[in-house]
Amino acid sequence: MAHALGAPAGERIPDGLNQPDLAGPEVRRAKEDLAACFRMAARHGLEEGICNHFSAMVPGYDDLFLVNPYGYAFAELTASKLLVCDFHGNVVSGEGQPEATAFYIHARLHQRIPRARVAFHTHMPYATALSMTEGDPLIFAGQTSLKFYGRTAFDRNYNGLALDSAEGDRIADSVGEADIVFMKNHGVMVLAPTIAEAWDDLYYLERAAEVQVLALSTGRSVLPVASAIAEAASRQMREGDPESARLHLASIRRRLDREEPDYAE
Repeated sequence: MAHALGAPAGERIPDGLNQPDLAGPEVRRAKEDLAACFRMAARHGLEEGICNHFSAMVPGYDDLFLVNPYGYAFAELTASKLLVCDFHGNVVSGEGQPEATAFYIHARLHQRIPRARVAFHTHMPYATALSMTEGDPLIFAGQTSLKFYGRTAFDRNYNGLALDSAEGDRIADSVGEADIVFMKNHGVMVLAPTIAEAWDDLYYLERAAEVQVLALSTGRSVLPVASAIAEAASRQMREGDPESARLHLASIRRRLDREEPDYAE
């Protein structure tokens, strides 16, 4: 299902000429945070083989992004394995190439939606299952789902694999003002200003989808929360989200520091 990326669309900058500084502590921290998210996503079964991808803009840059290399499962990734790419498909730092759909989706999202500093795309099972069903994917019935009230979009126009910039642009254009995009017959995309907030949303989105699938499996009607209450609860959650997300990511890094410390290598 995964595809190798072909020749880059632009010329690579020669070594030593106007090269970005990618050795600073902020870049290193971003790589470690992103590697931690890959590892924990693997633990929770949120990935699919070598096909899914997380990306984050390089701190201090608006035209370079971190992304996982083609051919690695999430559980194998480390900070040093992550690639730095530009919007033309050039690998500025790292060994290997991004997977083709990773480049065409993520490069276009980051370029066309500047607020999307981080983009996590998965085929995680429960959220993807809801993208395959009739009607809007989320029923705002459980408290966890209210975290996403008013923040979701639904790209209803599945168009096959994203193997060119036009399809990446189409996906980017479907986002609007949303942070969460359910991609019909495909999966989900989470957009966020920080790696921590992207992880927090990804984790809780799958939890919300899981309990909805369980509720639907009872055969009883699933009753949504009244819109006024749902909106108020969503505002309450969003007020504390950045700090809660920061602490959530810190907690998974502490766990990984004990159990899988190689993620930070």
